[in-house]
Amino acid sequence: MPDDYQRIRKRVEVVISQLVDQFAIRKNYAKSQIGLFARIISKVTLFTMLQYINLMNNKPLSQMRYTLSA
Repeated sequence: MPDDYQRIRKRVEVVISQLVDQFAIRKNYAKSQIGLFARIISKVTLFTMLQYINLMNNKPLSQMRYTLSA
């Protein structure tokens, strides 16, 4: 069980790191809390959609550069 927990935790940390880096979540110019939430939700939704596209095309997950490649 501890190995499973560590593997899942590492995966979560990798995804959060990717979101922060690829979508510049630390830099936001939202004027309100609702605006901030809207921006984060849209970025997470985009990330999820790109992973789904990769899954449907049998390409590596969590690697956006493969999403639109031929």
